[in-house]
Amino acid sequence: MTPDGPEERPERDEESTFSYDLAEPAIHPAPVRRTDPWTIVMGILGGVLLGTGVTLAVLGATGNFTEPTSPTLPPAPTLTTPPPTAPPASLVTSNATEVAQRAIPSIVSVEVSGFLGSGGGSGVVYGDDGYVVTNNHVIDGASEISVVFSDGARFRAELVGADPLTDLAVLRVPRDDLTSIDIGTSSSVSIGQGAIAVGNPLALVGGPSVTSGIVSALNRTLQVDTTSPLYGLIQTDAPITRGSSGGALLDGNARLIGITTAIAVSDVGAEGLGFAVPIDMATGVIADLIADGAVRHALLGINGQTAFALREGAEFPVGVIVTDTLSGSAYEDAGGQVNDVITSIDDVPVDTIDELLTRLRFMRAGDTASLEILRGNESLELEATMDLFSQ
Repeated sequence: MTPDGPEERPERDEESTFSYDLAEPAIHPAPVRRTDPWTIVMGILGGVLLGTGVTLAVLGATGNFTEPTSPTLPPAPTLTTPPPTAPPASLVTSNATEVAQRAIPSIVSVEVSGFLGSGGGSGVVYGDDGYVVTNNHVIDGASEISVVFSDGARFRAELVGADPLTDLAVLRVPRDDLTSIDIGTSSSVSIGQGAIAVGNPLALVGGPSVTSGIVSALNRTLQVDTTSPLYGLIQTDAPITRGSSGGALLDGNARLIGITTAIAVSDVGAEGLGFAVPIDMATGVIADLIADGAVRHALLGINGQTAFALREGAEFPVGVIVTDTLSGSAYEDAGGQVNDVITSIDDVPVDTIDELLTRLRFMRAGDTASLEILRGNESLELEATMDLFSQ
């Protein structure tokens, strides 16, 4: 069991005056003609304007007075640039108070004990069959697990299954009158949209806590402790602290878009950044855990790294170059070779190794995927049937 720690997977005149000192006109024996001051002023202005016009004409004729051309960035590689996606028609229809009222009954506290002591985190009521979703690291190593609901009711929980690769776990409690969370989608989440986190930070008594912020980034990769990295994470600045691991990240409609799993920590402490497993990835994992108690993750069977193309002095990621293949692997059996560059999986572009691994988290052993690759000067398509990833 790993209690939540600092590097856990949970938790802005001078007034100018002008005066004219007009000297008394000199007295001369003979009368003099007095010039109107405004005539002088208008003459000066006319001269200035005439001079300016001549200057501009000269500059224009010599080509020295032309509008500068706006700099342009080199185009992204055509094979790997995904089409732009429009933001959701409506990002927020409810305020934080309404979201909290709808979500709090679906958020629980998870308490664990085991050989290494006691600890805990948060959880989310998933469906109406007694299931609760939390983080794998919350229950890892626990010999006894309890769930405390927002109304104070405490139940002993059964571990249905856990998946270290996505840091998700499913529990089940013997309670019928559950309020399940509304499930949203993470594929339509946009950077900058509102995000609300609900969990049980610091194991405080009195029910869940609500914090708000925005979605700061998408598709983050995070290395936590010594386990496998987490891929495709949603990043948020909604405060997530110890004990919030396994809680809910919600959109403005109180729909679940992620399971909070970690916070960023540096040598000066928490950095105010939290991370959540996207719900589109989580739902498949949860379904597998409920059905089989385990997840049959896909293995392509390659070692690779991000491939870059040089264009006008700039480097662009353009895919994943295969540096090695496992003997008898899915990739080798599909006809793949070392030095191939994988550019997409099932028509989804993969520009980096992290994007490739994220796509594999959505797949299962036995699935067949269409891979677009570059080999020399050729563009090829391979059909690969995924192997089983052994954890």
